[in-house]
Amino acid sequence: MAIAKLESEKLLTIEEESYWAIVWRRFRKHKLAVAGMIAIIVIAFACFAAPLVAPYDPVSDLSKDPETGILLRNAPPSFSGESFHPMGTDAIGRDVFSRLLYAGRISLSVSLIVVLFSELLGVLIGAVSGYFGGWIDDVIQRFVEFLITLPLLPLLLAFSALLRGVTISGLPREWSSAVVITIILIVFGWMGASRLVRAQVLSLRNQEFAEAAKALGMGDFGIIMKHMIPNSLAPIIVAATLGLGGVIILESALSFLGFGIQPPIPTWGNMLNEYQSDMWTQPAKVFYPGLTIFICSLAFNYIGDGLRDAMDPRLKH
Repeated sequence: MAIAKLESEKLLTIEEESYWAIVWRRFRKHKLAVAGMIAIIVIAFACFAAPLVAPYDPVSDLSKDPETGILLRNAPPSFSGESFHPMGTDAIGRDVFSRLLYAGRISLSVSLIVVLFSELLGVLIGAVSGYFGGWIDDVIQRFVEFLITLPLLPLLLAFSALLRGVTISGLPREWSSAVVITIILIVFGWMGASRLVRAQVLSLRNQEFAEAAKALGMGDFGIIMKHMIPNSLAPIIVAATLGLGGVIILESALSFLGFGIQPPIPTWGNMLNEYQSDMWTQPAKVFYPGLTIFICSLAFNYIGDGLRDAMDPRLKH
C-alpha cells in the first residue's frame, strides 16, 4: 500500500525543466545545427590534436623520399606507409595535410579569442550605454555609429600594413603578427554586440526587478552585472556563434591578401595565398583550405541559427 502511494505521488509530481535543458531539447531538433556542431567538434579536435595527428612538422621539417632522400616538392597525394602525404606536398616539400591541421589551430584560436573579447567589450559598453542613458548613451552611440560607418576591410588592411613590423617582446615575429591581427579584429569587432545589449538593457532597466534591486540598495554597476547582462545573454550567445564564421573569413581574407598572419606560421588564409600559383596545375591544394573555411563558416552559421530558434521564448517546441 505504501509503495503504491509513493508511486502515485511520483506521477503527480511535475519536475520543472531547467532553461538550458529546454534550449538543448529545442536545439537537437534543428538537424542542420546539430550537424554543424558535430562538424566543428571533429575539425577542432583534429586541429588542436595536430601534434598527435599530423605526420610531419608544418614549418621546418621538409618531407623527403625515404628511399632516395630527395626532397618531395609538389608531390601528389600518397598513402604509403613510409611516404604518407594524403594531400601531397607544397613547393618546398612541406606536407599539406600537416599544415592544414596546424593552420586550423591558428585560425580557430584567433576566431575564438576575437569573438570572446570583442563580445565581452561590447556587452560592457552596451550595458553601460543602455542603463545610464542620457549624455552617456549619446556619446557612446555616436562613437559606435562613427565606427560602423567606416569600411571595415580597407581599414583592417591599412592597420595591418602599418603594424606589420611590430614585434612583441618574447614572441617570434611570425607569432607577433598573429597577436597584432587578433587585437585589430577585437578593436573593430565589438560594435554589434554593444548595440544588441543596449537594446536589451533599454527594455529591462525600468522593469520591476530592476526597481526592486535599487530599493534594496544595490548600486548601478551591481544591477548591470547581476541583472542587466545575465538577462541579455541569449541574443549575445547567438550573435557570438554567428560571429565566429565571420571572423574566420576576415582573418583568412587578410592572410590571403598578405596583410595577416605571415608564413611560415600556417593559417588557412595564407595557405590559399601560397598555393594560388598552383591553382591550374594542382587545384586540390587550394581546394583543401578553402573547403575547411567554407565548412567552418557554414557550420557556425547553422549553429547560430539553431541557438536563435532554441532561445526564442516566443517559439513553442
